[in-house]
Amino acid sequence: MTITKLRQDGPQTEEKIAEMELMRLAEEIIKGRRLTEEDDLSVLVEGDLAELCQGADEIRRALCGDRVDLCSIINGRSGRCSEDCKFCAQSAHNPTACETYGFLHTEEFKAGCGRGEEQGLDRYSIVTAGRTLAGEDLEKAVKAYHAMHEAYPEMGLCASHGLMKEEDLGRLYETGVRMYHTNLETSRRYFPRICTTHTYEDKLEQIRRARAAGLSVCSGGILGMGESWQDRLDMAALLARLEVESIPLNFLIPIPGTPLEKTERLTCEEILRIVALFRYLNPTARIRIAAGRNYFDNGGAVLFRAGANGALTGDMLTTVGNSTAEDREMFEGLGFQMREAKKETEGSTGHEGQKMEKGRE
Repeated sequence: MTITKLRQDGPQTEEKIAEMELMRLAEEIIKGRRLTEEDDLSVLVEGDLAELCQGADEIRRALCGDRVDLCSIINGRSGRCSEDCKFCAQSAHNPTACETYGFLHTEEFKAGCGRGEEQGLDRYSIVTAGRTLAGEDLEKAVKAYHAMHEAYPEMGLCASHGLMKEEDLGRLYETGVRMYHTNLETSRRYFPRICTTHTYEDKLEQIRRARAAGLSVCSGGILGMGESWQDRLDMAALLARLEVESIPLNFLIPIPGTPLEKTERLTCEEILRIVALFRYLNPTARIRIAAGRNYFDNGGAVLFRAGANGALTGDMLTTVGNSTAEDREMFEGLGFQMREAKKETEGSTGHEGQKMEKGRE
């Protein structure tokens, strides 16, 4: 692994990161030290993995506590996307077996949100394929979010609809939506190799618009698309600089028909290191594990001892995920606190199985 050492001389008042033990660095972060892209971050990639994960878990415990944030997603409009993202089954540029359908009915969203309320989820989100959401589909979304918020006012609502106008984001806020999801996907350097129909600046502008509309931001990416460790560090550092509140980490599940279908998957050790380094660089954020947990046994429990404190539960956009009942059992065993479930949902021991809860890839 080659990591660029961006600064040879660290601050005179602080010990150089490359010379510190990882647990001592974790202690410094707990006390208030913050890492940036200007630091020599090579120790996060080259240091002992067990110590790195232990340090990340200590940071999470000290600065975030033992509360895990659970969210679920419904695929509200599927396929025929104009964008050429190389990882995505829903892109019209990629000949996949992706199911296609138009914007779902309000009652389907409301029913899914109700199930999430019963299961004790923290938030529920509509995700739509396409560059943006406008016109008739925007009106349908406004109606759906309003209905969900009215029926389940304690459920946090999140939206993921591409590159929206600030005034349209404001309309979502008025319905009760409080978080907007827009992934950076990867580093600025690597992004043009993943998508050419929109730019990294478009992504950053969308974060600015969401915040201007009063919304919190959920933004992360997909790891394992051929990017370097430097790209991973750069993205983690940028998200820290942007003070992103929720960071979903997807680990590529190569989908037949996409340009990345033959990409070698990440090892479990690489995934653990990625989760931990994101925690070192984003000590107070919700590090949310999304696609790729099925690479691990026991729902990826070990990831939540490496700095993670959030999860996407239920099925992904185009791949299978973990059921909410299985996740709750796992988190209880790990000692995490969750929002109380209202009741056992019929059939909740298996996958929730809507056209829904299908991920943030």
